[in-house]
Amino acid sequence: MSDRCLHEIFADRVREAPDRTAVTAPDGDLTYAGLDARAGALAARLADAGVEPGTLVGLCAERGCDLVVGMLGILMAGAAYVPLDPDYPPARLGHLLDDTKVPVVVATESGARALPHGTPARVLPIAAPEGGGGAPARARVAVRDDSLAYVIHTSGSTGRPKGVLVEHRSVVRLFDSSAGLFGFGPEDVWALFHSVSFDFSVWEIWGALLHGGRLVVVPQRTTRLPAELLALLAAEQVTVLSQTPSAFRQLAAADEAAGPPADGGTALRLVVLGGERLDVRDVAGWLERHGDERPRLVNMYGITETCVHVTHRRLREADLRRPEHSPIGVPLPHLGVWLADDEGRPVPDGRPGEIMVCGPGVARGYLDRPESTAERFVTRSPDGGPAVRAYRSGDLAVRTAEGELRYLGRDDDQLKVRGYRIEPREVEECLLGHPSVAAVVVVDRDHGGGDLRLAAFVVPRSETGEADREALPEQLTELAGAALPRHLRPSEYRVTDALPLTPQGKTDRAALRLLPALGPVPAKRPANGAEGTRAAVTAVVGEVLGGSRSPGPDTDLFEVGATSLAFVRIIAGVNERFGLELTGSELDGEATISRITACVEQRTAHRADGTSPAHDDIAEERK
Repeated sequence: MSDRCLHEIFADRVREAPDRTAVTAPDGDLTYAGLDARAGALAARLADAGVEPGTLVGLCAERGCDLVVGMLGILMAGAAYVPLDPDYPPARLGHLLDDTKVPVVVATESGARALPHGTPARVLPIAAPEGGGGAPARARVAVRDDSLAYVIHTSGSTGRPKGVLVEHRSVVRLFDSSAGLFGFGPEDVWALFHSVSFDFSVWEIWGALLHGGRLVVVPQRTTRLPAELLALLAAEQVTVLSQTPSAFRQLAAADEAAGPPADGGTALRLVVLGGERLDVRDVAGWLERHGDERPRLVNMYGITETCVHVTHRRLREADLRRPEHSPIGVPLPHLGVWLADDEGRPVPDGRPGEIMVCGPGVARGYLDRPESTAERFVTRSPDGGPAVRAYRSGDLAVRTAEGELRYLGRDDDQLKVRGYRIEPREVEECLLGHPSVAAVVVVDRDHGGGDLRLAAFVVPRSETGEADREALPEQLTELAGAALPRHLRPSEYRVTDALPLTPQGKTDRAALRLLPALGPVPAKRPANGAEGTRAAVTAVVGEVLGGSRSPGPDTDLFEVGATSLAFVRIIAGVNERFGLELTGSELDGEATISRITACVEQRTAHRADGTSPAHDDIAEERK
């Protein structure tokens, strides 16, 4: 596949099996021929709109067939796609549009509505206009393998996200290098679990389409419900799944709770873990139930700037005997890795060093950030030979005597939460925009079982009155909700008169992480009835989320910092309190106290009269 572009390799798969299913999504299926035709039609309309090779084009679409059509159509036009998640606040999308200056955004109807008012870019529907006829002949565009394929933004230490410039050849070489290791082929079914704004999606989408496999688009709500995800994996016979360790921990718990399946269960043969540090103890139960042969569990270390994955390490039951280690293994064949000291010199085995990555997976740099590019993308001669271009990861590791790498953590304040790289300064800069805030520090805090959440410690200005201090958490929640995507929003706000310092005079972030969690806001609990149920549900939510404020009855819990693991705990707490067996799927994607209360009321009422409502019955009762 080397020396070719992604859409060119996809065209080979179309010729080989045009009628094979390429995409299975909530909004329907597409064959390879159907996907090719729709993407080709979009490419022609992009050309008519003035898009030329090398142009950056925005892609704003919810999970579904149109998302894949939009991505492929942009590449067929010779352009590079810029993911614009429609779940992001308009202000965040505005930042991305300003940063990339895309002249055109391809979008679904709902994606177009998510864009900020007055977007200067032309918005082009992904779906062809009615009466537009069949796909026109595809214009041939001159695109080389070193052309840009996409620009994905990562959190920025300056307070603004940085766009990473990734070329076609980086993705192609990733699969050239890994296909032999993992045996990818047309019989594989890949799950698209992650947002297109997260580079795990590059692995998931192109892993399927470059090898003639089938891509199953996981609905948004299913990504939050491990039991529902487990059922989807079995129903669609998914063979390749990618998960962060945090997400896999929840899936493994759902798998254990489900017990041995009567129909043989899933068809998984490969589970790739990545995006954050792995604690091997988190896979112990899975390995005990399934062994380490099928599916294979592989831990892969990677960075957006080095095209998704850098190293690989198959996990074995024997690894459970050394749970203190986080093994990331050895580099993929197309990449080079060495560990460097503060001066960039290689360190000997057994000594910690910064992970340096070289090879064709290294990105072009950051979009319009020459200083950041020069700081992280450097030229080094690790072994005294010819100089190579390398990426300074900021991650620390140690190489064992056996030649394997073990991940240690960061050498700076950057955080990894649920697979997302987070620069605390970006969140802090947003919160400092409040007129009553004098200082703020954002850290990650573990709420048990790997449930990492962001916490903001806020110092108000000296003139701030007591009433204004008490109002700060709610006001900062609104401020973050309007400006930041969910993964950058703190779950907890603490107002304090001063921040702890280290002996060197720096903010003691470690001390902030160790402070005990805030208890839930005391709830007034009526004796019985619907209000009593709501109060009990509110109490469960408060126990799980903690914090100095209680979410309103109609507030989306994910909007105020709930993680997927926290949501699972909320449902478990409600089940324990009321003796129910809710899974979360009954909420139809509405994660609010009111909706949970309604489900509890309906289930307890049916239990009282001896009936058991179906999910569809509950959904109908809402209308």
